[in-house]
Amino acid sequence: MNKISLQIIVSFFLLFPIFSIAQPKVIDQVVAVVAGYSVLQSDIENQYLQMQMQGKMKSESTVKCQILESLLFQKLMLNQAEIDSIKVTDDQVETELDRKLRYYIQQFGSEEKFVEFYKKPIIEFKEDFREIIRDQKKIEQVQYNITKDVKITPSEVKSFYSNMPSDSIPLINSEVEIGQIVKNPPVSLEEKIRVKEKLYLLRERILKGEDFSTLAVLYSEDPGSAKKGGELGLVGRGELYPEFEAVAFNLKKGVVSEILETKAGFHIIQLIERKGDYVNVRHILLQPKVSPEDLVKAKQILDKVSALLKKDSISFEKAALEYSDDPTRANGGLIVNQNSGTTRFAMDEVDPAISFALDKMNVGDISQPLVMRTDEGKQAYRIVYLKNRTTPHRASLKSDYDKIQQWATQEKNGEIIRKWIAGKVNKTYINIIPEFQNCPFENKWIN
Repeated sequence: MNKISLQIIVSFFLLFPIFSIAQPKVIDQVVAVVAGYSVLQSDIENQYLQMQMQGKMKSESTVKCQILESLLFQKLMLNQAEIDSIKVTDDQVETELDRKLRYYIQQFGSEEKFVEFYKKPIIEFKEDFREIIRDQKKIEQVQYNITKDVKITPSEVKSFYSNMPSDSIPLINSEVEIGQIVKNPPVSLEEKIRVKEKLYLLRERILKGEDFSTLAVLYSEDPGSAKKGGELGLVGRGELYPEFEAVAFNLKKGVVSEILETKAGFHIIQLIERKGDYVNVRHILLQPKVSPEDLVKAKQILDKVSALLKKDSISFEKAALEYSDDPTRANGGLIVNQNSGTTRFAMDEVDPAISFALDKMNVGDISQPLVMRTDEGKQAYRIVYLKNRTTPHRASLKSDYDKIQQWATQEKNGEIIRKWIAGKVNKTYINIIPEFQNCPFENKWIN
């Protein structure tokens, strides 16, 4: 196991429990005890089976030893969390639980497929995994406390890179840095009035006895919920538009709201049920449409901006700040990669609509205005700027300093954690059954 692999394994398996449900059960026994926290054979077997499914396999005994070591580390940190009286609030648990569920549902493609696969509703999943998430948050806090004061200097980064064997220096695939200037055509007042009048008539029909769900199927423009009669399913606070949430959490069961507006458009809502900080509502969404004339005007504005940029009459950063309707304007128009927190994207991470244009562009080029859809599904235009494109290469200090700094920081964190483990093992009761005592652990768990 390399020097930072323990942290990687811990991170991987903290995401694991949701998928472990579908695995076959094994005959259980306690494999290890860390200060009163037990590690079960089933914990190891289920995680081993998950690694098999993902093709991340070495020899069976080696992998199971690695899994056990990551679990020993987790139990040691949970014991430390208890010593330090670390508390995790219900709100923190719910936020993290919702985030993880959204991720897994996205992997399945839809909530229906997720529920069908595991044969239990979302609310039961949340009940099953609240304490697992609570433990995870405690572990994260302990690990943060251990490494929070770690600093890495430029000389340490250089030394780390110099000590890497030349054949072990990672290959960095082609990456791009992209800027954009977005123009959202305004929706006319007349169009807003038209949509609100249509929604008012639908609300009147419901109040006179027609079925909300049927009208949602027929008229709602929310593709995710319309086919389900407008039903959203149980959602918690912070998952909805603020205006939508304020109304949804104050409705009485069966009552139909007045018309409200969010970034997505205009809605009416009906409460199905409320359970504490969760509500299940159905809604009908109607979206005001941008007129073809206003869409053309947006394109014409960007044509002029593009011409100014190509003549070097204005910098891209200044043009983004002055003309863009997108939040990226505050970052000089540069798009941030949410996976890495940097402005670099591997080509397979780039929006396909942009990557098609980038294929024909050189560094420094500005695209023609391109049609796009905003997060709310509205039509808009944008121009794209290719700031930088790297070619596949071995990592170097000159072009990949941030990545190398991150690797060096992980290495240093790993050293700090190993020292922490060594100190805690000497003061903590740890017992491992004989079958696993000869594992090639990275750390000394048995004195």
